[in-house]
Amino acid sequence: MTELVVALQFLVRLPVPNRGDVTIADFGRSMRWFPLVGAGIGLLVGAADALLAPVVPVQARSVLAVILLAAITGALHLDGLMDACDGLFAFATPERRLEIMRDSRVGSFGIVGAATILLLKFAALQSLPADRRLVAFVLMGAISRWAMVFATTRFPAARPDGLGHDFKESAGGAELAWASGWALAIALFGGPSGLAALVLAVLSTWLAARYTMTKIPGLTGDVYGAISEGTEALVALVLTPLWHALP
Repeated sequence: MTELVVALQFLVRLPVPNRGDVTIADFGRSMRWFPLVGAGIGLLVGAADALLAPVVPVQARSVLAVILLAAITGALHLDGLMDACDGLFAFATPERRLEIMRDSRVGSFGIVGAATILLLKFAALQSLPADRRLVAFVLMGAISRWAMVFATTRFPAARPDGLGHDFKESAGGAELAWASGWALAIALFGGPSGLAALVLAVLSTWLAARYTMTKIPGLTGDVYGAISEGTEALVALVLTPLWHALP
């Protein structure tokens, strides 16, 4: 279960027992558990939301949920989103874009990108049916982390080093198959709408990865984080209309 512990240590900022030395191979293999860990994150946020429901209005709970989603992950993916926006939207060469993405400072594109995603999540969470908010949080967590596995295993890395490359180095078809199995099982928990949301996530992840490769020669850890954040917002946005349209 070393790979599951590695997935937990990477994806959440909660106390997780250390199981000793971790190899690069462990990083890659841990990706098979990403959707399950993501579902756990969603379950935690959804449980907190349900506990507060009798005394806190939905607008405030939606704000708190957005905060919790960032806090549990240590804003890891949000930081990646900001770096990716700064680099990919800059008017620069591919080499310079990669340099910008490694810069710890945040520029205007990053600020706008983060603000947009956070506002989209807040608006989408408010529109969720009261009796399906918990399911929605679980689907958001699982599908968004699956998207990271899909992007990592199916598109080239932009750099020969870095944390993103370490995951890419030893993750392959087996990890994608495992992750897809978890994601499919959890998506079906949300009924036809959950499955439709997963299909939309496949399309959006592919489009995001292809767009990225028009700017830089591959994907980076920052891009994986951006894809996770974007997919999480997408799932939150589409679930309400899907639940209205599908039985």
